[in-house]
Amino acid sequence: MSDAHLTERPVDGGHGPVELTEEPIQLSRRDPALEPERRPVSRRRKIVLAALLAAGLAGAGALGLGGWRVVQEKDTRLTPPADVARLTRDDSDRARSTADYLRDGFAADIELDRSFGAVYTDPADAKRSVLLFGGTTLLWQPERDLDTLFGLMADETGKVAGLREVDAGRLGGVMKCGTTSGDGGDFAVCGWADHGSVVMGMFPGRAVDDSAALFRRLREGIQTR
Repeated sequence: MSDAHLTERPVDGGHGPVELTEEPIQLSRRDPALEPERRPVSRRRKIVLAALLAAGLAGAGALGLGGWRVVQEKDTRLTPPADVARLTRDDSDRARSTADYLRDGFAADIELDRSFGAVYTDPADAKRSVLLFGGTTLLWQPERDLDTLFGLMADETGKVAGLREVDAGRLGGVMKCGTTSGDGGDFAVCGWADHGSVVMGMFPGRAVDDSAALFRRLREGIQTR
């Protein structure tokens, strides 16, 4: 069988040495002379690319942080104890009726998984009772929903004046307080919201700053995750 397809034998019988060419072996058939010149990336372009990369990483980090906050806060429980922040829960029929009224009105404005209402009395001054109402649900934009509820309260009781953000304490989220008016005159009103709960409080006979501090203590005694 012929093996001419493998190699071509020299005329002298194949005993001569094989000569290797000095030209390099080219694996590509493209002519390097026809290739476009690769220009080095300019310093300005590197800075722009680095800035875009940093912005993208920052955005991804913010998204991750926001997602972690939702996971951390969404499973919230609200349990008003018998005694909290030197106040005592009023379980009389009149107080329960008031708490139920506030709870039902609140639940009609926002869809809640669970709702509650409670009245707490101050042993030092019966006129400084605190009314709390709210519930648990998944909130994607807590501050927006809290502002909406303050707006609804203004429709019922009149304008909420001086509404401002206050320190929400160790449980995070957002907390705001202002003043509104009722049958007994002006009183402080506060609200908190996070990704798992939203609660409002009314504080007759108390200044806004005092009410904000008391509201934080009440929250820490009522809310668990």
